[in-house]
Amino acid sequence: MKCENQMTLEFPSKSINESFARAAVACFAAQLDPTLDELGDIKTAVSEAVTNSIVHGYPDTIGTITLRCRILAGNVLDIVIKDKGRGIENVEEARQPMFTTGGADRSGMGFTIMESFMTELKVSSQLGRGTTVHMKRKILKRGGKS
Repeated sequence: MKCENQMTLEFPSKSINESFARAAVACFAAQLDPTLDELGDIKTAVSEAVTNSIVHGYPDTIGTITLRCRILAGNVLDIVIKDKGRGIENVEEARQPMFTTGGADRSGMGFTIMESFMTELKVSSQLGRGTTVHMKRKILKRGGKS
């Protein structure tokens, strides 16, 4: 698909940067003129993906998270969030609602939330090499035309 615009950010896996990632994606997505509901969904999905990288990818260390956003033809926002952390042993199991390796304080709903708020979600991971979350969201054009 043809890319109409793009941005890439790298930041440390510190919890304070979760809100930074949300805001950066929201500002970038604004050029598609999303509704407040669409923007809220995108921000929530980004929060979940970045939080997963922080909590699960780098549980005992600070690493790097890469965030790439692109605007694709057809009013599609394409988001990739990547870490080089510990990876996920079983991606299919991790995508099940209520599954968590983060202890009692984690809900295990991160991937479920991402999937419900985005048009498309792909997750790939290798133990010891990191995880990539690839999300797309089609933004409806104003006037009811998509």
